[in-house]
Amino acid sequence: MRIADVLRSKGADVATVSPQASVRELLTGLAEANIGAMVVVGSAGVIAGMVSERDVVRRLYEKGPAILELPVAQIMTPAVATCGLDSSVDELSEMMTTNRVRHIPVLVDGRLVGIVSIGDIVKTRLEELQSEQEQLQAYITQG
Repeated sequence: MRIADVLRSKGADVATVSPQASVRELLTGLAEANIGAMVVVGSAGVIAGMVSERDVVRRLYEKGPAILELPVAQIMTPAVATCGLDSSVDELSEMMTTNRVRHIPVLVDGRLVGIVSIGDIVKTRLEELQSEQEQLQAYITQG
């Protein structure tokens, strides 16, 4: 299955945050959208990084509550693994495992068009397994 199929099913909405936004603003956005990460997008619409709850917790442990007033740019992960619409679910699974990330932005011609999470990958895999099981049961019953 291709990432285009995953996005068609889940939608292409992507929560983003500015590198200049405060960590407090980031946390508000994460809580309101009930999500675990946001893509950090600069003024030119270019991906500057990713920031997750994990980034916040680690910096909170290191520096204390003062991080809430820091800009997101100071706690984000600048190196971002991305994929395209033609990438496969298998490729994304491998990319997430190799890079130890849970969210992969989807780009088309350098433009952000979606995001895929590990939850989306697991849901897709479960749906594929369910379909295979139903096909096997139908084959056995007809046989």
